[in-house]
Amino acid sequence: MNTNPAIIVEKLNVSFGDSHVVKDLSFSVASGESYGIVGESGSGKSTVLRVLAGLNREWSGDVTILGSKQPKVRDKAFYRAVQMVFQDPYGSLHPKKTVDDTLAEPLAIHGIEDAEARIERAMKDVGLPNSFRFRFPHQLSGGQRQRVAIARALVLEPRILLLDEPTSALDVSIQAEVLNLLQALRKERNLTYILVSHDLAVVAHMCERLLVMQFGRGVEEMTAETLAARSPQTTYAQQLLIASEGFRRQTA
Repeated sequence: MNTNPAIIVEKLNVSFGDSHVVKDLSFSVASGESYGIVGESGSGKSTVLRVLAGLNREWSGDVTILGSKQPKVRDKAFYRAVQMVFQDPYGSLHPKKTVDDTLAEPLAIHGIEDAEARIERAMKDVGLPNSFRFRFPHQLSGGQRQRVAIARALVLEPRILLLDEPTSALDVSIQAEVLNLLQALRKERNLTYILVSHDLAVVAHMCERLLVMQFGRGVEEMTAETLAARSPQTTYAQQLLIASEGFRRQTA
């Protein structure tokens, strides 16, 4: 793993009106690393991801990605390097566009000429046959839709993927398939991931390190080994771990 950070966040603050949703947050992610951000709903974790992706322009602090300090409004080159996979594969794909249209659109926007080869590679990498290119989202299962969403993110050949609860809308039987696919893609394409999730089991499976957020603050950063040993330092992280294990036992 490259030791140069792919992402550095310093004293990030985000407010919506009177609500201060991210408070003085700082962390860094190494190139090639998979980094998790966990916390309960409302902890600010998805807001952080939206700032990194350039989707939220109301923030203060410093965000450095791939060695460049990021402005509020990003340029096209940024989106070739950084892509996001959203939580809901039903909502993130246009219902009247075929898979082929969905994958071709970002390539056309960026003026990339080898579109055919890139689309074929992305489809192959996510495990979908070429015949699926001419299907519409309603003709696909939830897992297949999320594979298309991942292919759309990959088609620009980015270096960083931002993953916002990428499996939480899927059936449990499909979740592991998609997570294993994401793990394989990271190795094959030497990608850097930030994975936002409320599920500690998903983060433990996917990430080397993780940040626990509560009420907009980072309360503890730990390694996956610390999580596996069930030995976080803070009371909140311990409670989150216990709650996560209890939930899994009940649904098993």
